[in-house]
Amino acid sequence: MEWQEVLINLLRNKISLLGIFIILFFVIIAVFAPWIAPPASPRDPYMIPRAGWSPQPKPPNEEHIFGTSENQYDIFYGIIWGTRTAFRVGLIVVGISTFIGITIGTISAFYGGMVDEVMMRVTDIFLSMPFLVAAIVLTTILGKGLDNVMIALVTFGWMSTARLMRSQVLEIKTEEFVEAAEALGASDMRIIMRHVLLNTIFPVVINASMRMGSIVITASSLSFLGVGAPTGYADWGQMISFSRNWILGTQGNALQFWYTVVFPGVAITLFCLSWNLVGDAFRDILDPKLQN
Repeated sequence: MEWQEVLINLLRNKISLLGIFIILFFVIIAVFAPWIAPPASPRDPYMIPRAGWSPQPKPPNEEHIFGTSENQYDIFYGIIWGTRTAFRVGLIVVGISTFIGITIGTISAFYGGMVDEVMMRVTDIFLSMPFLVAAIVLTTILGKGLDNVMIALVTFGWMSTARLMRSQVLEIKTEEFVEAAEALGASDMRIIMRHVLLNTIFPVVINASMRMGSIVITASSLSFLGVGAPTGYADWGQMISFSRNWILGTQGNALQFWYTVVFPGVAITLFCLSWNLVGDAFRDILDPKLQN
């Protein structure tokens, strides 16, 4: 199936259109963040401005339309600039881990034998480690910071792509057009780039789209646990972390501080939902079994 046909079918799919519109909405917010929420500090615009030092959140008002969180961090500013953080983490982690997975899976399946055995045993070792626990441990060792979070997520995030790519290459390398290219004396690199990758990349694209949301949730979880972004950094997970002491409200008014968790929670939910919708649409379009 050609890319043009895939795009046409994607645009005809109502579910994928909803996902695309939500993604475009977040893209617009990320691009125009300096105008939507002007930076308080030109040197580091990702640091959330504070409206004071009181530990108790304040409800939405004219100056802070989403209210302020614990220690008076502006929730609106954190949501807007947190969009850039989400895209940065998602695209970098998914991009690098997908590239590593494609490389390892392709080489392992194409050459087989001892190469396949060694690479897959290494992959199994990484797969045996609980993803979130391993990421927490490595982030703790490396130190607090968003860059270290991304290193940890990449280190333990490539294995599923490697496994998926290996299965695809094992299936495609026995096809007649691949054997014909080998018989004609084409180099391994040419066969892999021109014949193997182009016919196996679609499932990996679906997998990468589905992983965008999960990676952002994992990064937010690390920030919520205190091993992710530094305190005051515009990150959705940290915004929810600021609300942990106020989720239950006060006696007689359980929803008094609803805004501290609802706004960042909705942002994370919509961002992850949009990528999942697009991934589901890709799967529906590219999987011939579902089409039949």
